[in-house]
Amino acid sequence: MGCGILTTYSEIANISGLHGLLVYTICGSLPILGFACVGPIIRKKCPEGFVFTEWVRKRFGMVTSWYLSFFTCLTMFLFMLGELVAIRTAIETLTGLDALGAMIVECIVTSIYTSVGGFRVSFITDNFQGVLVLLLIIICAAGMGTNIDIDTSKIGPSGLLKANKLGWQLIYILFVAIVTNDCFMAGFWLRTFASRSDKDLWIGCSIASFVTFAICTLVGTTGFLAVWSGDLTVGDADGYNAFFILLAKMPRWVVAFVLIFSIALSTCTFDSLQSAMVSSISNDFFRNKLPMIYTRGLVVLVMIPIIVLAVKVANDILQIYLIADLVSAAIIPAIFLGLSDRCFWFLRGFDVMCGGLGALIGVFVFGTVYYNSAKEGGKLLLIWNGLYNPEDWGPFGAFVVAPFGGLLITFAATGVRLLATWIYCKVTSQPFTALERPEKINIDQVTYDSTKDISDNDAHKTLEEI
Repeated sequence: MGCGILTTYSEIANISGLHGLLVYTICGSLPILGFACVGPIIRKKCPEGFVFTEWVRKRFGMVTSWYLSFFTCLTMFLFMLGELVAIRTAIETLTGLDALGAMIVECIVTSIYTSVGGFRVSFITDNFQGVLVLLLIIICAAGMGTNIDIDTSKIGPSGLLKANKLGWQLIYILFVAIVTNDCFMAGFWLRTFASRSDKDLWIGCSIASFVTFAICTLVGTTGFLAVWSGDLTVGDADGYNAFFILLAKMPRWVVAFVLIFSIALSTCTFDSLQSAMVSSISNDFFRNKLPMIYTRGLVVLVMIPIIVLAVKVANDILQIYLIADLVSAAIIPAIFLGLSDRCFWFLRGFDVMCGGLGALIGVFVFGTVYYNSAKEGGKLLLIWNGLYNPEDWGPFGAFVVAPFGGLLITFAATGVRLLATWIYCKVTSQPFTALERPEKINIDQVTYDSTKDISDNDAHKTLEEI
């Protein structure tokens, strides 16, 4: 949990009240348990892997792995952008100073120590991050409780404690968005593969799910506390700033303390994203054959557009995350069908790639028809208008079209491929085997000529090819 949690959850609370906040925190915490459910299955199918794309490469082939890796790196790019925007917001709101220097320093420092220590350093900083989050919550709760005056007469009229249409819409939107988007987080997969056992994975995910729910809920309450204190209005454009607006009322030492902790939180999250991107690029695109210094150099170069966008373009952090969410909702569902060898053994990389890309096109088509404008259809792909208007069903429709449309297109592409293969086999008088189940080979029964000089690695590769 980086500095971004201090803005996104308070923004939802300011717009949709307690209903929207609880939906967001529950939908954000429960999917973590998905790694405990799916992780053991993928580790069993791909024991030599350490990221999700490695299993995709083994199941669907190299091209599909590159396809998923591209969108994985895009997601991490957007999350790093969101993290820098969050820390920029914190610094500029609390101090009034230009945050460019701090963002550059953060990128340089994290690049240096992750280059030296690798992903192991990220595990270490995670421990510091956990302690810092707890201290931050305790100090801020005590400070706000003693320095913020709540006008109780505003609580009822604000309507922030009542159920609302947007809150009900978010149950579906955020659950689909976060479940699929978590699959793009290479850092989560690195931790999943690194877990000592399936039991430890369940314990870790359960603790993480509970702690995430509790902390994000507490942070998000600032969204409506700022309304009841008279600092903001419901649905205020500065709703994402609610935490820092309330914080500015507290003693300066508390502000300084929180600012330092916010930078530390952002750094701890940023290094995980950097390490995960390095792992993805090195493994998926170069098969770990490119010297690591060049891969890390590529990631450092990526920092340049991230800083530029964080300063010049990006303002709404929630919108940044929603763009990544919509992409993942289109890409991931079709890929996960490949986990079932019993029902979907016939799926190929071509099918799932057509499904994912077709789903994104489907969202554009839906937006064009719904808004009667191609321009608005393009904006819907970027969730340009956010989720703020409960009367606008465009975003809800986009998150319906993305996963379900992607699955339909996947099966349609499968049908076209099978038909083309059948016609080709008829013309060339070859047997049609596209629907035959692949035979499972018992490794214990596989033998080879022991008189040949075969190393252990060569033998392993031979069994994989068989």
